[in-house]
Amino acid sequence: MTLTLIDRTRRTGPDIDQDVAREAPPAQAPDPAPRRAAGREADGLAVASFVLGLIGLLAFNLLLGPTAIVMALLSLARRTRRPGRAYLGLALGVADLVVLAVLVTVNGTVAWNLGA
Repeated sequence: MTLTLIDRTRRTGPDIDQDVAREAPPAQAPDPAPRRAAGREADGLAVASFVLGLIGLLAFNLLLGPTAIVMALLSLARRTRRPGRAYLGLALGVADLVVLAVLVTVNGTVAWNLGA
């Protein structure tokens, strides 16, 4: 025997309350707004620090070296999934500053001088 909606509302008793409780969907909280993955941002920072440190060895080491260091430290602080790239970016950023110090000491200038 099937009960219609009208029959369910008229009848009372424990068996009807259980049937209604089984059929009613549970109250769900609305889905939270999608969050950007912090891991992706940290991975991007690690890769960017590596690339900037690598480019900084050849040009603009005064600007790119400290930038690579800061980006590497930020990515490590945000727990990147690529810590190797972050450490390489950190090492390359420090190497940029060392190259800059050597250039200033040897040439007395911040520019590269490949010719004689």
